[in-house]
Amino acid sequence: MKRLDFVPGTLCDERMWGRLLPLLGDGFEFNHVPLHKARSRQQMQELISAHAAPKANLVAFSLGAYLAVEFALANPERVNSLVIIASSAKGLQEKEKATRLRIIPQLEKNIYTGMTQMRLREILAPEHLDDPAIVDVIQAMAVELGKDVLLTQFRTTIERPDLMRRTGELRCPVMIVASEQDKLVPAADVREFTTYNPAAQLHMLTESAGHMIPLEAPQALANHLLKFYE
Repeated sequence: MKRLDFVPGTLCDERMWGRLLPLLGDGFEFNHVPLHKARSRQQMQELISAHAAPKANLVAFSLGAYLAVEFALANPERVNSLVIIASSAKGLQEKEKATRLRIIPQLEKNIYTGMTQMRLREILAPEHLDDPAIVDVIQAMAVELGKDVLLTQFRTTIERPDLMRRTGELRCPVMIVASEQDKLVPAADVREFTTYNPAAQLHMLTESAGHMIPLEAPQALANHLLKFYE
């Protein structure tokens, strides 16, 4: 039985993986890193360290994937394999940084009632904007994890060192799954990963998926994971 340690993204918890896990069959044990409990970047790394297996198979999404790369570089002996979903080792694009800096003061002043339609359009493919199986999960996580978690994650992770050139130091097997339609993570940035780490497997989804790949394209992601772990 192979254990997988899942690291979620911003304002996400184990519900992010709810559509994926049933498609992986019963050959796996699933464990979740509660990233939302951290109050600093350091605490995020400590949570990964505390909750992941001694030799972890990390499956990480978005912010979680950036942190997992950082963790694997700092603790190579702890990581058996690394799956990076909808993320680049470069950190945030300038446009996304500007969006977050604009959102932070609004969040501080106002009651948070979940993702706005504008934000959903940034993170989802157009055909999923009216899909309750996807949108309801995103909104439930957003509302229940809440404003304090979102503010903490925005403030503490807005500045991220560019780790791209260091990805060649990763010694474990790496697979990257990203989407051509992701508005937050440019496809060119994802492809650059293999310049520095040519051994990494890269899968660019062209079917309907934006940034939220585990919810939007669970079957495609499951297929790639099953092949990777063979």
